[in-house]
Amino acid sequence: MRTEAATVLEPLWDGVLAPEGLAASSGATCELPGRFEAVRDARRFTRATLQRWDLAPLFDSIELVASELVTNALRYAVPPGTGGAPVHLSLVRWTSRVVCAVRDPSAIGPVARTPDFVAESGRGLHLVESYSETWGWHPLTGAGKVVWALFHSPIGMDEDPSL
Repeated sequence: MRTEAATVLEPLWDGVLAPEGLAASSGATCELPGRFEAVRDARRFTRATLQRWDLAPLFDSIELVASELVTNALRYAVPPGTGGAPVHLSLVRWTSRVVCAVRDPSAIGPVARTPDFVAESGRGLHLVESYSETWGWHPLTGAGKVVWALFHSPIGMDEDPSL
């Protein structure tokens, strides 16, 4: 991870790990059911939030990454037979960055495999890496983890010093 990204991400952790404390102008979170239909809801939530923040240039990139992170959480982190434990999608903005984060119940970190470009799946984390400035994961105390992706915002959130 680039040093600049690590420095920028530090103030965002509070919002990612405790999204209920965010102001609507700097963050949003939603709980998604542990079913694959939730990926559509994740895309809608992401687009609506970015639209509210006037960040249309980021729609496609963050929407794609959000859907990939939610899909991975549902595929690999939600235990079968649990009735579909929920995952949480959070979007947090601060100065000229936006972070997209997904919390899930598994403590096992994601593994980027060598992509098979002929296969129908297996390229999600490569897309996340390609579309974001940087990405990573963070284990949570107790249980679960957060997988996050950081984006540079091309438009002036840094004009408002309160963000």
